[in-house]
Amino acid sequence: MNVVDFFKQKRDVLSLHPFELKDFLSPSLRDYWLELRNKANNSQIGLLIKDHKLASNDDIAAPAEPVAQPAPIVMKPEAEKLFNELNDTLGEVIHVGQWLTVDQNRINSFADVTEDHQWIHTDPERAAEESPFKTTIAHGFLTLSLLSVLTDSVDPDNQKFPTAKMTVNVGLNQVRFPYPVKAGNRVRASTKIQSVTPIKRGLEIVQELTVEIEGVRRPGCVAESVIRLHF
Repeated sequence: MNVVDFFKQKRDVLSLHPFELKDFLSPSLRDYWLELRNKANNSQIGLLIKDHKLASNDDIAAPAEPVAQPAPIVMKPEAEKLFNELNDTLGEVIHVGQWLTVDQNRINSFADVTEDHQWIHTDPERAAEESPFKTTIAHGFLTLSLLSVLTDSVDPDNQKFPTAKMTVNVGLNQVRFPYPVKAGNRVRASTKIQSVTPIKRGLEIVQELTVEIEGVRRPGCVAESVIRLHF
């Protein structure tokens, strides 16, 4: 409770019981009390309490502004069909891609593009001696960038959502690299649908993508991806 509310409460109590306290006072103290109360009512504190009360009453009495309701989204038949199909599979693995080898040439090419030539990625001899993995490892962002091909999202002859005219990558809600992908490892990705939301002219889909490393218990990457399908 702030100071204004405290004094307001005390003033309201006293106004409801104006004779409760003074009846117990001696005549001299009673006169002093009445004088003190009158000064308080006319003081800045009293005015502040009154202003605060008026402002609160105005806030309560003010009519609420009408909230504009969003226009309903009308889905195209193909979008509605896919919406229903994906909603029936929420939390289930709907796709497992093919195995892909992450060799040293691929790692070196990624290092050239990103200018990230750390020895843990590009120097097999030093990695064999100094790295706890005893070999070079792929950049985490290389593993992440392979999600498109690992989820069959870039093959025009094998589209993941063939009824959509266009798929747009909106971004990632989160991404983790639980275990490094070593040079020569094979990886593949599985897809789970977390949510499907109708949007104007399409659907927004949140997917959980998990990159499996062959022969390794822990995944190389787990990402929450957001895409939009336009129909």
